[in-house]
Amino acid sequence: MSKWIEEELEPGLRVSYGLKKILSSTQSKFQTVDVVDLDCFGRSLMIDGLIQSCQVDEFVYHESLVHPALLAHPCPKTVYIGGGGEGSTAREVLRHNSVEKCVMVDIDGDVVRFCKEALPENAEAFADPRLELVIDDAKAVLEKGGSYDVIIMDLDDPLEGGPCYQLYTKEFYAMIKSKLNPGGVFVTQSGQAGMTRHHLVWSPVHATLKAVFPAVRGYNQAIYSFMDEWGWNIAFLDAGMGALLTEEQVDERIASRIKGELKFLDGESYRGLFCLSKGHRQTLAAETKVLSTVDGTFAVMHSQGLCVAEAPKIS
Repeated sequence: MSKWIEEELEPGLRVSYGLKKILSSTQSKFQTVDVVDLDCFGRSLMIDGLIQSCQVDEFVYHESLVHPALLAHPCPKTVYIGGGGEGSTAREVLRHNSVEKCVMVDIDGDVVRFCKEALPENAEAFADPRLELVIDDAKAVLEKGGSYDVIIMDLDDPLEGGPCYQLYTKEFYAMIKSKLNPGGVFVTQSGQAGMTRHHLVWSPVHATLKAVFPAVRGYNQAIYSFMDEWGWNIAFLDAGMGALLTEEQVDERIASRIKGELKFLDGESYRGLFCLSKGHRQTLAAETKVLSTVDGTFAVMHSQGLCVAEAPKIS
């Protein structure tokens, strides 16, 4: 008998992953965290039974989240990360030699400690003296003071009944805008962005940011272990910074600014992130929903947990 992990990606669609071994587990005040070895994805981090990142392709997600924003800024020195407890977002930020200070705020200290021990690829980032790690509420810490060149929100998806849906709203983004230095850049993960799901969170977040910032761009990329395309939205304090960099500019900035070789992103793949399908472009153009705590308008991704079930071996 072999074990399988079953996850419901959306109503009517479930996938099963072959589970080789549970490597480590912890239960925090907020969530259950496991590091497991999956047949198809290798070592994988799961929170509340949902895949968060996998050895096979986590770099695709984290390079896509971090580097377009930092490369767009002429010289990012201060960076704020909301969430990102596993440390991979901070790892990519700290590869930029211009960065002097990176503040990472995650509410779950147990998860951060667990990931420090279980994910050796991020040990260097956690030990970097430029990293200021704060265990607290990301919104509350940002409100208290300080300003940044780049702000990154690597938050949980706005799941029904979850804690993060209010952090995808016009009011929250207006506060973020006030915390950016001149020429500042903001980027947020924005949930599933494939052909059938991009209208749930990705496009409303895009419209909400457009109600706050003078220039906004949505982008997406297929993430193998997420079984879908994933979406991000990037916003600029200066409207003139909203233009895409050329392939040559991206390659030059990567070579001059970033320590080590990126696995996914270069000038050509950067341009590919922003080459949206006709359907995606039409959805963004037609989207009118602005998310607001005052108006009671929210975007919520419905998601079920997983179960571990016994399955017969196929001979």
